[in-house]
Amino acid sequence: MPHNAHSCVIVDDNEIDRLTALAHARQYPLLNVVGAFESATEALSVLQNQPVDVLLLDVDMPGLNGLELRASLMQVPVCVFITAYPDYAAESFAVDAFDYLVKPLRRDRFAHTMSRVAAFFELTRKAQLFDLSLGTDTVFIKDGHEQIKLNLHEIVYLEGLKDYTRLVTATHHYTVLSSIGNLLQRKPFGSFVRIHRSYAVQRHYIDRVSAQQVQAQQFTLPVGRSYKAVLSDIDMKNG
Repeated sequence: MPHNAHSCVIVDDNEIDRLTALAHARQYPLLNVVGAFESATEALSVLQNQPVDVLLLDVDMPGLNGLELRASLMQVPVCVFITAYPDYAAESFAVDAFDYLVKPLRRDRFAHTMSRVAAFFELTRKAQLFDLSLGTDTVFIKDGHEQIKLNLHEIVYLEGLKDYTRLVTATHHYTVLSSIGNLLQRKPFGSFVRIHRSYAVQRHYIDRVSAQQVQAQQFTLPVGRSYKAVLSDIDMKNG
């Protein structure tokens, strides 16, 4: 097992779904699956005394459900829900879900989640965290002893990774220790529009909007269901 693998537990009362999640997880050296449980109650009795890094949880289970299990294990850094019911998504983010996958589990969607999980753990491992201060139209990012000055209008989009946010320009990206929600509440980020729980894009860079995605320069970004109404009000540059 790679030295930087992160301990992971799978909980799903359906055996086929549990084995499917296990097969996907085993494709990633990032994860070290230390347990697979058919009951949230059984998992909780073990996990209260055995901390892990990643939870892959079904939501709808008899007795204790996945949301309740997560609420009892908020100290686990990453919780990904895997469920047949998309309607639980809003509730899952209330218990700090990292991601929400709808069954049947797709290889490409799971791969996207794993890349974000890897990026998150890479950020948390860094000894020197980026610090950020705002001017009226600039961002100053402190990286160790360096100060990087970034013009706000250069930032194409923001990507949230739990307590961190990646600021992406056409040629570079910078990561700061601040949630995307906190950044978007700051006045200098007023020109950004939230298009997804994890993404916000600067309005003047939006080239095309469809039901599923936004094109901003060379980047294609996903659109969350609850953000579609906001996008329908945007005056398009090319439309």
